[in-house]
Amino acid sequence: MIRKFIDRLLGKSTPAPDTPPLPEGVTLGQRVEIGVDQHAIDPRLINDQAVKVVRTLQDAGHEAYIVGGAVRDLLVGLEPKDFDVATNATPEQVKSLFRRAFIVGRRFRLVHVVYGRGREHEKIEVSTFRAYVDNAEAAPVPGNEKTSKDELAGKSHAVDASGRVLRDNVWGPQNEDAARRDITVNAMYYDPRTQVVVDYHGGMGDSKARVLRMIGDPEVRYREDPVRIIRVLRFAAKMGYRIDPRTEAPIRKMKSLLANVPSSRMFDEMIKLLQTGHALASMDVLRKHGLDRGVFPILDAHFEAVAGNPAREDFVNRALADTDRRVNEGKPVAPSFLLACMFWFDVSARWQQLREQGESPTPALQAAIDATFDARIGDISGRGKIAADMRDIWMMQPRFDKRSGSSPLSMLQQSRFRAAFDFMRLRADAGEVDEALVQWWEDFSTGDDERRRALLESARKAQPARREKAPARDPRPVAHAPEEDDAPAPRAELPRLSAARQQVLQLVATARAALGDRATETDRVAVRAMLAQLDLPPTGAAPPADGPAPTAMQQLLVEFNELLQAALAHGAAPADAAAARALADKLERKALST
Repeated sequence: MIRKFIDRLLGKSTPAPDTPPLPEGVTLGQRVEIGVDQHAIDPRLINDQAVKVVRTLQDAGHEAYIVGGAVRDLLVGLEPKDFDVATNATPEQVKSLFRRAFIVGRRFRLVHVVYGRGREHEKIEVSTFRAYVDNAEAAPVPGNEKTSKDELAGKSHAVDASGRVLRDNVWGPQNEDAARRDITVNAMYYDPRTQVVVDYHGGMGDSKARVLRMIGDPEVRYREDPVRIIRVLRFAAKMGYRIDPRTEAPIRKMKSLLANVPSSRMFDEMIKLLQTGHALASMDVLRKHGLDRGVFPILDAHFEAVAGNPAREDFVNRALADTDRRVNEGKPVAPSFLLACMFWFDVSARWQQLREQGESPTPALQAAIDATFDARIGDISGRGKIAADMRDIWMMQPRFDKRSGSSPLSMLQQSRFRAAFDFMRLRADAGEVDEALVQWWEDFSTGDDERRRALLESARKAQPARREKAPARDPRPVAHAPEEDDAPAPRAELPRLSAARQQVLQLVATARAALGDRATETDRVAVRAMLAQLDLPPTGAAPPADGPAPTAMQQLLVEFNELLQAALAHGAAPADAAAARALADKLERKALST
């Protein structure tokens, strides 16, 4: 115990017994200790329970540090959402020190230390320092985690035929644990007691330079765990960091390795991409690196569907921006809401088609949902719960039209009411639903009993009067020769707008929302996305010598783009917004003219 205490004071790491030799070509980093005068981490941003876990382990004679993404975020002044702890104590030793601690995982054995109960509980994940072992020395196991359970039983280190690590539970010293982590900015350790950051691979410098760099040979590290490809891209979107060229170069050619990763883990990674508060940026990063197709089946369906469908892409972009806003405001988000937005156009189109064929609205909607799940989504991780929530959100949409009797109060009692309401609000932003209906439900859901009675009365009066029962007809036929004047006049057909003109009208509606007094960042992101889709040349640019001259509509759109960008810029004058609104009116008249 005294030896351990002295080693800890001197900053030494206690290696586990029987640590295997280091793989050839792997160089361990040099331990660098960085004081608070250099890293400037604010202790007030650190979770109290994480500090308690570290101190409990240290008081028992073990090394313990806050590690990984929490340290990365603390260095740039962000409050981490999750805190992980790394220690030289084995999982069994960790479990013995806490009242509520559970050993979890097979591939990586971890301990979850839990404080509190119910929704308010906190979980601190504790991992044991791992040795950097040579995967070439491990006998490959045929198949994967599910098909080779017997072969994996009792193994602490195993890989599959492609070199992907299936078991990694060989304990080692801290410097090897740092070497086996993926990115330098995720491989730093922070001791809240001494306020020292331990850095083996230049993570502090990369954090200041805002760069993501893989530790070791990127190709080897991606082969060990292909999900590292997605993690690099997710961190690039989340942190706004550039990817080191050596780390970025193998991504496209090695993305095929992701086919070997269990679908449940891939689904979890997709949800992380969409729910970290940077969903729009994540989508852009996936496109840039060629992972928008052939990696995530659900995103394949989404990207395929939005191609050539700006209205659908606008709707989904609004949902992504709304999710980002909620995450950044600390509000809860659910994957079911975002997935419901992605596939609403499929459901809506099938629903409309079935109703035109004579189906009743509710059975038609149920059938449309079933068809969408079968055609677009299939079996996904957690489909039971997620699909049930998506179905609830969709099935509640027509019920918002019923504002009489006990139906509104019944709606408020539904567990998914808020998600369904937010979904309807997005539909209103896209022009599918009347804004007055959204406002009515907002007032009804937040009003007191008297206010609700008044709203129900106003909704009743607004309904069209019921047709009175017609008097009984004489059953005897009446001879009547129709005259020419009695023939019904032919119904004038409304002019049908082209897809291009419909797109212009959608742009005008979205721009008005972005220029309104109650505009949100979601509105501004949506209109910028629509403008980007148009790929307009700058104002005054000469047309190509061998191409046709721009039409009057195209010239208006170019001018509107410039005015709108100025009106949406930070510190824009009211005159900019007024000019953009005036041109929006002109665009609308032009699009509606025949």
